[in-house]
Amino acid sequence: MRKTMTASLLVLSTAAMAQPNAATINSGAAALQPKLVEWRRHLHQHPELGNREVQTATYIAAHLKALGIEVREKVGVTGVVGILRGGKPGPVVALRADMDALPVKERVDLPFKSTVTAEYLGQTVPVMHACGHDTHVSILMGTAQLLANMKKDVPGTVVFIFQPAEEGPPGNEEGGAPLMIKEGALDNPKVDAIFGLHINSQTPIGQIKYKPEGTMASSDWFTIKVKGKQTHGSQPWSGVDPIMVSAAIIDGLQTIVSREMELTKAPVVISVGKINSGVRSNIIPEEATMEGTIRTLEPNMQKQLHERMKKLVTTIAEAHGATAEINIDTKTLVTYNNPELTAMMVPSLVKAAGEGNVKLTEWTTGAEDFSYFSDKVPGIFFFLGGMPAGKNPKEAAPHHTPDFYIDDSMLDVGVKAFANLVFDYAALKAPATKKK
Repeated sequence: MRKTMTASLLVLSTAAMAQPNAATINSGAAALQPKLVEWRRHLHQHPELGNREVQTATYIAAHLKALGIEVREKVGVTGVVGILRGGKPGPVVALRADMDALPVKERVDLPFKSTVTAEYLGQTVPVMHACGHDTHVSILMGTAQLLANMKKDVPGTVVFIFQPAEEGPPGNEEGGAPLMIKEGALDNPKVDAIFGLHINSQTPIGQIKYKPEGTMASSDWFTIKVKGKQTHGSQPWSGVDPIMVSAAIIDGLQTIVSREMELTKAPVVISVGKINSGVRSNIIPEEATMEGTIRTLEPNMQKQLHERMKKLVTTIAEAHGATAEINIDTKTLVTYNNPELTAMMVPSLVKAAGEGNVKLTEWTTGAEDFSYFSDKVPGIFFFLGGMPAGKNPKEAAPHHTPDFYIDDSMLDVGVKAFANLVFDYAALKAPATKKK
């Protein structure tokens, strides 16, 4: 036993000594900062909606090919996968960035402000990188360049995943992480671990935040159709009012949250965002339709919530003489950070951002389809600060808004994080690799 442990420690020590140190990695990343800004601002000025990132994909693919990286295009509609085979043996590590923009009109007065419009579900809409995906692409392009320049020292294989439609594909189209997985983004070579990041407009620039286990919520969208009996508004007793039944259902949904969910374990959110019913003020209609979203941070709670919602909706409707049906469509899973992997890799984040700049954070009820990748292989998803130094987070515009703003002067911290994760993961997994 002692002999085996000694051999493993020797392999780990040798791997650690053989790889470039953090100072070398970080200085290489810092040297790329001007290019990171250039790429990011070009992408910001030329945003494209989900499953329509044609020019973005071309821009990325040309960059990767120029670096001598193997490139697969049109994975998951417009996705790009780059494969860098390092000069040393080691695991297969994937790094992921999302590419799509949103139908939002930019209000921030920038020299590289977006004035782009596009068609979305039959309408002409303004398009803006209102969630920072332009910074994600820039950071991953920079990481690819840094690692390609260090190819002889790179252990194993690095897979660069540039993903379309993270915000959801339009209409009934397939897209996003599920489609990229379906089309082999995690195969050939088979990925051992995956890392992803998200810029945050309300986190101070240069900081990194992370959380083990559930870190971002699952996102379920639901539709409830209530059918009653139409009647004159002056004689409600002659019919069954689907609007009143809908109100009772909405109240009931909130009692599931407040009285049935173990909220000390993880938060739960049910929100009805849309109700359609009726045509005139003096006619009680026959039908009403509600649409909303569910957010959970624990997979078993998600399942339990779905079951309770289905039971409650039909029972309340029946109690009022109506009928109701509910359909729940899961858009994303819980974004889950493997706790063992997270504990193992936090020192790599510290190398990138510095002592005191890596902080444990709370979970968020926002959702990310990176969750599909980390459901297939162990993964870590972390947050990178993009708020200007000294700004009050409460005054910083949130994501998905016209005033969303990112300070791009420290994007190299993201490159440092990705690169250190690649090298350190390989060093820490070296004993297992040796045994194989």
